[in-house]
Amino acid sequence: MTLPVALSGTDVIGQAKTGTGKTLGFGLPLLERVTVPADVEAGRAKPEQLTDAPQALVVVPTRELCTQVTNDLLTAGKVRNVRVLAIYGGRAYEPQVEALRKGVDVIVGTPGRLLDLAGQKKLDLSHVRALVLDEADEMLDLGFLPDVEKIIQQLPAKRQTMLFSATMPGAVIGLARRYMSQPTHISATSPDDAGATVANTTQRIYRAHSMDKPELVSRILQADGRGLAMIFCRTKRTAADIAEQLARRGFASGAVHGDLGQGAREQALRAFRNGKVDVLVCTDVAARGIDVEGVTHVINYQSPEDEKTYLHRIGRTGRAGAKGTAVTLVDWDDIPRWQLINKALDLGFPDPPETYSTSPHLFEELGIPAGTKGVLPRAERTRAGLAAEEVEDLGETGGRSRRSAPTATVTEERPPRTRTPRQRRRTRAGEPAATDEALSASAPAAPSEQSTEARTPRRRRRTRVGAPAESVEQVLTPVTTVPEAQPEAEAETKPRRRRSRAVKAVDTVEAVETAEAEVKPRRTRAAKATVVEDVATAEAPEVETKPRRRTRAAKVVDTTAAVETAEAEVKPRRTRAAKATAVAAEAPVEEAAAPRRRTRTRKAAQPES
Repeated sequence: MTLPVALSGTDVIGQAKTGTGKTLGFGLPLLERVTVPADVEAGRAKPEQLTDAPQALVVVPTRELCTQVTNDLLTAGKVRNVRVLAIYGGRAYEPQVEALRKGVDVIVGTPGRLLDLAGQKKLDLSHVRALVLDEADEMLDLGFLPDVEKIIQQLPAKRQTMLFSATMPGAVIGLARRYMSQPTHISATSPDDAGATVANTTQRIYRAHSMDKPELVSRILQADGRGLAMIFCRTKRTAADIAEQLARRGFASGAVHGDLGQGAREQALRAFRNGKVDVLVCTDVAARGIDVEGVTHVINYQSPEDEKTYLHRIGRTGRAGAKGTAVTLVDWDDIPRWQLINKALDLGFPDPPETYSTSPHLFEELGIPAGTKGVLPRAERTRAGLAAEEVEDLGETGGRSRRSAPTATVTEERPPRTRTPRQRRRTRAGEPAATDEALSASAPAAPSEQSTEARTPRRRRRTRVGAPAESVEQVLTPVTTVPEAQPEAEAETKPRRRRSRAVKAVDTVEAVETAEAEVKPRRTRAAKATVVEDVATAEAPEVETKPRRRTRAAKVVDTTAAVETAEAEVKPRRTRAAKATAVAAEAPVEEAAAPRRRTRTRKAAQPES
């Protein structure tokens, strides 16, 4: 019905059920309107009519439909040697630009990439004689109509426009009225097929629980006479999950959804067409125009959004006069949505029967052998699988999916390590924390050296702000045991112990033998200088210093205890004051004044000079 009208150059609105051959309905008139060198040789055209710019443009909504239409047009135009190019996203720009530079007759593309190349002045649309909008309602749903209008505005005003779709929403009719000139509306229906769906497709609707759906689908896929099967899901995550579960159950399955790279999507479709994979799990991106011969079953794993999506899904089977089976699994939550679809299409399934993987009517209606389980027997696993189909490197733009990247395992033997690994050196305030001698000393020694010399661990010292940090020599000084006869050496080598705020126990230290007085230091910071001066002069044999304030440490040390003897041991607190006492005790021996230390006082208390 379309061919004579389209060949005459009239604008056409074609509406027909899915699977009735719309592609060649607009493809053959396009190929006839294109001027090729064969026409010049036959005398049907003049040489000046030849051009390398595209003469016909077909706009499609999805990448999968783009590749399919391109292949169909290449097959139909093989005799006249018509150059057809597919332009869509997800591939590298360079091959497409190079093909445009060499010359092309018909372009099939998606709106986004067409606009991109046209904006870069790589695509010349000034010589287009015919425009085809395929699946215009899907472009409306995907939000492509504004892009399509921008493309139409770059085309010549004098052209032929054809619009094809299975359904015609109001927005598509408005687009046709704006950009088409007196179009002829052709609606192709069969006299004995009054419904919206193809009569050759058997429809089965079941109410199934979501947790039982994988088992139920696995048994449906083992029905008698089942060829290729397509399973449709609403979400990309569900499609990937179901494909993985079916693969674990022994089915040769592949997935097509938006999260996969273009290489992986084409790999799955190519394996499905070649028969290496017999189950294709996909989202609605594959519900439009995909024509694969031998698809006998279509399973709606999740209920479709609306009646148009339902028609396009089940239209993947029962094509070109063949028979097919469409099974729809409706969850309890999707019953209201399904009732709307059923009412719009007048299907006659308002209340689907409750069905499980063990229901007898499931086995009877779909021809599933009795005793079938949810795992495919090993004897029936004859398909090569998705891994047998190679992934084509398309130079994909953006980040390629991990599933789309070809997996190549490269094993290399690493050579043995010949040098000592570099040791990390710790620094303090930008200076090395240890000298080269210390690092060499800390290196692992021979067994004989380890037995004679024990390595002394390095101890970290924590200091407060303002206090002088220990030098490198002090840090690296090993801790040794000094006899009681050398109190001065002990004071120099014994490391300072870390004290907590609450003193749990008072440690005893050796008193300075040269001092003949017992000093009880004040338990405040203001008494530090007083203690240093009293011990240095040693004039008073007995000096009692009454603490100004009771501190936490004073709870443990009783400051009111009487001095029994002049030669008693001094029990200073293990704080900075004790260190000052030891320094002051050495002052008479060295005949040098004790170094003045900065002390922090509270309020008006000042250290004595």
